[in-house]
Parts: sequence; structure tokens; C-alpha cells
Amino acid sequence: MARAAVSPSWRLSSLLVLTLLTGAQGQAVIPTVLPTLPPLSAPVAAEPVGDSIFPALGQAGLDVLNYDLDLFVDRPGTSELRGTVVLTVTATKLLPVLSLDFLGPQVLEVRWNGLAAPYRHDQTLGKLTVAPPQPLLPDMRARVTVRFAGQVGVRPDPDLPLNVGWQAVPALGGRVGANFTLSEPDGTRTFLPVNDHPSDPATFTARITVPAGYTAAASGVQRSDVAAPNGGRTFTFEQAQPIPTYALAIHVGRFGRVDSAAVPVGEGGADVIRRDYFPVGVPAGTRDAYVSTGEILRVLADWFGPYPFSTYGSAIVTPRVPALETATLSTMPVTSSNVRVLVHETAHQWFGDRMTLADWSEVWLNEGFATYAELLWAQAQGETGDDMVRGWYARAGRNQTRPLVATTESELFDTTAYIRGALALHAVRMTVDDAAFKAYLRGWVSEFSSQPVTTADLLTYTRTRLGAKAEAALRLWAESPELPPMPQR
Repeated sequence: MARAAVSPSWRLSSLLVLTLLTGAQGQAVIPTVLPTLPPLSAPVAAEPVGDSIFPALGQAGLDVLNYDLDLFVDRPGTSELRGTVVLTVTATKLLPVLSLDFLGPQVLEVRWNGLAAPYRHDQTLGKLTVAPPQPLLPDMRARVTVRFAGQVGVRPDPDLPLNVGWQAVPALGGRVGANFTLSEPDGTRTFLPVNDHPSDPATFTARITVPAGYTAAASGVQRSDVAAPNGGRTFTFEQAQPIPTYALAIHVGRFGRVDSAAVPVGEGGADVIRRDYFPVGVPAGTRDAYVSTGEILRVLADWFGPYPFSTYGSAIVTPRVPALETATLSTMPVTSSNVRVLVHETAHQWFGDRMTLADWSEVWLNEGFATYAELLWAQAQGETGDDMVRGWYARAGRNQTRPLVATTESELFDTTAYIRGALALHAVRMTVDDAAFKAYLRGWVSEFSSQPVTTADLLTYTRTRLGAKAEAALRLWAESPELPPMPQR
């Protein structure tokens, strides 16, 4: 990033039946004893992930593999939404219930492998608890279907005067109504039932139906654009690589889509599909920065390794909000449409969208790396970068600093996360030559993209890859309560 009140009630199925749960290897597991449903007055509690900043988020042991979403935006520009999502889930430990993060809209129905399932939706706590016919065991798979409709939930941003999640741009004063997602850190739960923690990335398929004259865009590759029964259109997008829930992009509006030449920076030199979405009537100069996207991808892929997805572009929005690295389709306000911000959000495709966090306290691993990408880009344009580093250090000195791992919500997106995080990486770079530093960055991505990461992981990796001197430089910047000396060779 470049930074409900409905009384809970239990809904019980009228008939309890035996249900097949498909195992990870395709076996069918049949319960031998009818399960006991949680009583109305004493729902079964679920253990959250245990995040140090957001302790109530997620469910420990739950692994969502895929979200298959049908979303209907009948009135663009409002907070009304209806849809159905099918979650393919598995577990790493026995789960008597499933606990999804969901602030709204209202739940209409829940099914477990096609059969009606008991559930409790507490919009105040933001939890949708589902009681399966038998506990979900490790390595078993199940399909959980949730149908919902109504007003989206509300989640205030931790430190900005806005709500995160589903954004509504009303049709006022001749302006066309629009919607988009801006969910970091935990706003996806305002419109979709999810395991809303970055340690559980998943794939997505999104079918978005909009009225005639509107366009929908989302994370992933567009698979189809077909007429809908109501006279509108249904746009289907497939995000085949797992991403954290907050990085899901959805945009609805009157857009002009601009397709550009593919860029051969993907895995094995694969072409990356290029497309951008510009609202109708946006000033023509807004498009200028996005001409550089292909070159930005080439420069960053040289430092970080192949671009991790199949497609990339930006969706431009008109409200004054922070830019956000929504996966494969960065959300870029008109006011932030400049190359430096675009470099930052593009770098997040590697750091944050592909590489995910084990805990929100580690967010500098996203923001520090993305900020450092701004220096790498400047140097690729022929600058030394010295002025940028000096500027970072001066800025860090003017602001209260802290160790890199955050301890409160207000620290998540502060100067330390961005600037001190970037300076920490520069301190590592100053201990080795650029060839070794580039191999270090590329190795970090390639070796750790399949698991949620921590600062401890980076420290261990740094020692293994570059030696004790580099690790000591990083540890000083990561752990010192005071601002360390300016990084120098």
C-alpha cells in the first residue's frame, strides 16, 4: 500500500443426514455416527489464527484452497451486494466448526457439500460459524457454500479516515456510480466470508454481473464476458496463483480498457498479459505513468526474479484513497498516478501478494521491500540513488522510530515500516557487491514464496546466504530501538 448490528441467531437445517467429505487424495470418508449439532445457547468456539495485531482474525488450522464467487452488483455506486461463494476448504488439524470472518451482508443460506448446514452469523463480532455434519479432519476437503445479500459490513481503517473493504462511489452530480475493493489489512470480510489472514492465501474465481453499460475487472486473467439474463454482462476472472484475501481486486464502473504488449518476464520467460482500466472521463494525462509499466516489470523482474502471476495492470479510481497492490491489478487513484507509486505497488506483486506474511506485525517485509524497489528503479534510470537514501535517512530521523516488527495497529503503515525497512535492506546491500545482493533478493523470493514469512526467517536466510556481517547489519536495523547510523560500505 502507498497508504453491523444484527442480532446473532443459529439457523439449523431441518434434516440431519450423513454427508460425504472428499479427501485430499479423492477418497470418500463416511461418518459412522450422526454428529451432534451445537446447541442454540452454546455455540462451539473456534481458535483464531493468533495474529499479534488482529487477534480475532482467521481460524487456526483452516486452509481455504479456493474461493469461487458469483457476485451481483445490481446498483453500482451503492453498498448493496448479493452473491454466492463456494469455499473449497481443508484443515491442518481437527476442526469441529468452521469460523469465517464476515461482517456482512446478511447470510441467507449455508451449505456443506451441498446440504443445508447450521450456522451462526454474528455481524457485530464479524464471524460466520458453520457446523459441519462431522468435524473436518486433516487433509479432508469440503465445499462450503454461502449465499448472502444486503448492505456490506463496515470496518474502519486502522489509521486513516476511511473504511476498508468494499468501496462505493455514488452517482452524484453527473458522476457515474462505481465500486472497488480497498481491503488492506482486513477489509475483505466486509463483503465476503473469508479466512481473512495473509497466512492463508488462496486461489479465486470471480464471476461479476453488472448492469448494461458497466464493466467489471478483478484479480487474475479474464476468461469470459457474456450477456447476463437481466440485460447486463457477466465478467469471469480466474486468479490461479494463491493470494492473500486483502489483495483481491474487484472493480465495477464505466471503464475504458487499454491492452498493451505482453511482457516476457514471467516464469520461464512467459509473457505477462498487460491491461489497464481507466474510468470514462478521466484526464488524459492520467494515463502517462502507465506507459512505463512494461519497463517497470522488466527492471523489477531482473532484481526479484520472474513476475509471479500471469497478468498485470492497474485500475484507476477517482476517490482520494491510498494506492493498493491488489493482486495482478493494482488499485491506483488518479492523484497517485505517477511512476514512483506505480513502482512501489508493482513491487508488492512479489512482496505481499506472492510472498505472504505469517503475522501482520511483520508488514515491513512488504512495505520495506516495495519502498526499496523505488531506489532500484531510480538506479535503472541512471540515477545513483544517493539522494534518495539520504532523504530516507533524514525522514527516518525526523519521525519516531522503532524496531521493525510492529506492536500496534497504528504502527502497521508508519515511517518505520516503509523507510526504516528500506534502509535495513540498504544496510545489507552495503555489506556485499550488487551481484550478491541481487542473488540474495531473488533467492528470498524463490525460496520463501510458498510459506508465510517472518523477520526471523529473513535473518536466518541472510546469514545463510550472505554471512554473519550481513545478518548483523540487518539485525541492527531490525531490532535497535534507536535509529542506526547511515548505511555505508
